[in-house]
Amino acid sequence: MMNKKFGFSLVISLILLAILMVVSIRYGAAQTTMKTVYHAVFDYHASQLQQAVIHEIRLPRVLGAALIGASLAGSGLIMQELTQNPLADSGLLGINAGAGFMLTISFIVLPKATPQQTAIFALIGAALSACLILAISMAKKTQKTTTVVLAGMAISSCLVALSEGLSLMTQLKRDLAFWHFGGVAAITWTQLTQLGPWLIAGLIASLCLAPQLRLLQLGDELVLSLGRKTSVVRLLGFICVIILAGISVALVGSVAFVGLMVPHITRYLVGYDVRKVMPVTLLLGASLVVAADLISRTINPPQEIPFGIMIALIGVPFFIYLARKGASQA
Repeated sequence: MMNKKFGFSLVISLILLAILMVVSIRYGAAQTTMKTVYHAVFDYHASQLQQAVIHEIRLPRVLGAALIGASLAGSGLIMQELTQNPLADSGLLGINAGAGFMLTISFIVLPKATPQQTAIFALIGAALSACLILAISMAKKTQKTTTVVLAGMAISSCLVALSEGLSLMTQLKRDLAFWHFGGVAAITWTQLTQLGPWLIAGLIASLCLAPQLRLLQLGDELVLSLGRKTSVVRLLGFICVIILAGISVALVGSVAFVGLMVPHITRYLVGYDVRKVMPVTLLLGASLVVAADLISRTINPPQEIPFGIMIALIGVPFFIYLARKGASQA
């Protein structure tokens, strides 16, 4: 029965993502037809304005949104499994803020930084925040779920405040507004070709790591009795989180709640086996961000709302629901 539920959910998730991507490429401020979309993808002519709009603007935007959604959802699932914390998310626990803070530093130190250079700064910031959260989550006196989340939110608030202060001092406010709210409007083919492989590698690694993450559900003592080392699994997991969250922030800015919501929705659909949860989570995460971006740019064209705001509108109530649910079960 569970295998049927998993197979059905996987197929539906694939179909949903494909439909959303086609619709997102088709619709926008500029009106296009499906015929134009086909030619822009498979028979591109740069001289055709509508084809150029699709090929140079919408296509990298939609592909980037799908990659970012899968990456954020995957990083959230891994963090929840590593910390055994249902409220874990790279945005809520300060990893995104750490990457964003180092991005601010990169904009000050290297005003004309390349995508690779900004990615390196973002990875460093994500790594430092992840190490701090890992230390907090593993401390004997701070195992309580809400304690870790509150600590992460405090770290995030501090880093965001520092980023804001630096941006005001150096007159970078306009440049950083995009990164604080999150958006895929500025994604280009250059960024995708340079940073996309990092995300793809991180996603593949996450899928490969899923069977090992399942062992953590058994508890450290039982895993050790089986001759497995949980420290190696945790290290590899946090490396995946750092890559997925850090590169995502470098591309679209700080976006929270994707990694919080999607894993819980997926567990409701397919159960708690992380081997089955992981692939469906990646697909649903991609679908969520593609859908949020589509709504954000079609709700009031030609004006756009950062898709991070759209996700937060449903993410905040979801977070409150999970927090209240956890409190009632404590």
